[in-house]
Amino acid sequence: MTLTPADETLARLIRADLGDDILRPVTERYLEEPRRRFAGHAGLLALPRTVDEVSTLVRLAADKRVPVVPYGGGTGLVGGQVMPDGPAPLVISLERMTAIRAVYPTENTLIAEAGAILADVQAAAEEANRLFPLALAAQGSCRIGGNLATNAGGVNVLRYGNARDLCLGLEAVLPSGEIWHGLSRLRKDNTGYDLRNLLIGAEGTLGIITAASLKLHPRPEAVGTAMLQVASPQAAIDLLSLAHDQLGDGVSTFELIHKQGLQFLTEVLPDVRQPFATQPKWCVLIELGLFAGHAPADALETLYIAADKAGLVGDAVIAQSEAQRMDLWAVRERIPEANRLIGSVSSHDISVPISRIPEFIQHGAKVVAGLGPFRINCFGHLGDGNLHYNVFPPLGRNRSEFDNERQAVKHAVHDLVDAFDGSVSAEHGVGRLKVEDIERYGDATKLSAMRAIKAALDPQGIMNPGAVLKP
Repeated sequence: MTLTPADETLARLIRADLGDDILRPVTERYLEEPRRRFAGHAGLLALPRTVDEVSTLVRLAADKRVPVVPYGGGTGLVGGQVMPDGPAPLVISLERMTAIRAVYPTENTLIAEAGAILADVQAAAEEANRLFPLALAAQGSCRIGGNLATNAGGVNVLRYGNARDLCLGLEAVLPSGEIWHGLSRLRKDNTGYDLRNLLIGAEGTLGIITAASLKLHPRPEAVGTAMLQVASPQAAIDLLSLAHDQLGDGVSTFELIHKQGLQFLTEVLPDVRQPFATQPKWCVLIELGLFAGHAPADALETLYIAADKAGLVGDAVIAQSEAQRMDLWAVRERIPEANRLIGSVSSHDISVPISRIPEFIQHGAKVVAGLGPFRINCFGHLGDGNLHYNVFPPLGRNRSEFDNERQAVKHAVHDLVDAFDGSVSAEHGVGRLKVEDIERYGDATKLSAMRAIKAALDPQGIMNPGAVLKP
């Protein structure tokens, strides 16, 4: 890539302050996102090693009015990590800032740099006999800074909350290049505006997270996992209520799976071992984490008996070994992979009030059927109301045949979500993919306040321009 005079000037300044090793060639992986909806561009790529180096990079970029795109693991699904339009940005990757700076087991706290891989944060907590419960399909490659920047969700939100709920403090570089030293380990700190929660979920538009103080939890003494057939989404919700009545916050995960997802596995990933000889129309994956000598398998059996008596469940498989548990999880975790291999016409990361999910699913099927002979794979985190409601071409057809219908499908689904008091962006963030959506469905007062905050903290508009808000 040929550098512009402005890029060459910035490169000289960066090398003068930070050395030659800070800049690297811009390769394709920094310009792509997993769904290939956006192709980015960049003038320079910097790999800082410290917060001071990040500060210098941002300050120099601000001086030259060069846009800055923070880059974590590159796993985001809404295009927040790539910039396709406008002046070529400086991409700042945090991949060299991977240290676990400290672990405080008695405080249930861990401090990690933003480039730490999520799985490594989990492992560091485990070494201290603690649990960091954020768990995602991409946890082997996503980075904790990106998780916080997008307020990632995952499979344990039901019990432990989103990334926002697992963070006590941040270290961050603001758009001016100033460093905010906010790595608090305090549970109570009412000292004015909450800058931490402002930066979490901002997707790099208000600054770059460089380190985080994270909440840890006790590790459950025993884990139990089961997959249960249910007659309908309403039966699944009733089962969730029954599970809470019996087990309280012992329920860590409650995932809804539709037959279409199981059929996709059969179609493109036949190596995945499925638990039922006949694929049910609906099933749920439930996981418990219990303490004080409770036997999860017994608790799941008691739950099943009560649910069966109430007419909520059909067949069930309760894992009797870690291998069986992993087989059940493979069904849920590989559905997104099967989705990618099939190729969706339009994918939707949505949330709806839990009690309204059955009605939404019923109406959604009618709405999509009115647009064409599409297949719907509706699955996800029923316990927190977050569904992945994805629309696919008919069997034997390719998604490219329906590119001109993608916007109509998306608007139809999102209009319905809005009518049901839901959100069109549940856990993946806004990025660039959903900027128009939040303009269309967002509260005008909230959007005005967001623009005012952006203007106050980033008056030059250099931080990840085009993400979350229109430039």
